[in-house]
Amino acid sequence: MLSTRALQLASPALPVGAYSYSQGLEWAIESGAVTDSPSARRWIEDHLRLIFAKYEAPVWAKAYLAWQTADHKSIRDINERFIASRESSEPRAETLQVGFSYAAWCREVAPISAGQRDMLSALTRVCAPVAAALASCASGVSARDGLLAYVFGFAENQVMVLAKALPMGQIAAQKLLFALGDSVNDSVETALDLPELAWCSAAPLLAIAQMNHETQYSRLFRS
Repeated sequence: MLSTRALQLASPALPVGAYSYSQGLEWAIESGAVTDSPSARRWIEDHLRLIFAKYEAPVWAKAYLAWQTADHKSIRDINERFIASRESSEPRAETLQVGFSYAAWCREVAPISAGQRDMLSALTRVCAPVAAALASCASGVSARDGLLAYVFGFAENQVMVLAKALPMGQIAAQKLLFALGDSVNDSVETALDLPELAWCSAAPLLAIAQMNHETQYSRLFRS
């Protein structure tokens, strides 16, 4: 059973600004790649299965362990690796802005230890999965539950993009989010079991979508 703290971390009311970003989905709508619920579901499930579960979620899981064990070197290394993996300016700006907001939440809300506070302060910039992992670790949320909240938050934000940009009605959006439940769970299990040598951030189509979005004539979202 998810704790109330895990539910808080999964809440769209968490003030990290992730709702401002579409991660290329707005361009997919503009280009005609996503036109309805079935095509939207395929896009999001592919993002979860092929990309999120193979890199961002495993980074989150390793960061959680590093925060838990006070492994300063691992925190620095995976933080810089993840930032370097962002292929263009908007995804990089996104992870840094969301990471900054998670870090602020940790400093003001979560009961982080003195050591964790020092480790966080030592990072000149922090990416979203590393800071979000600290939020779960410091809040006493298990790695599995915390990662579930993080992945679910991504899926929910993608559905909310559709509700605003496709457009998609509230009931249709809820049906889609419900249908994505198994993919969210599968992504968490994949990430927790994936050895680091199997991590992969290569996503050419997504990178193209995100770069095309930067010059899109009209847009609602920042990536």
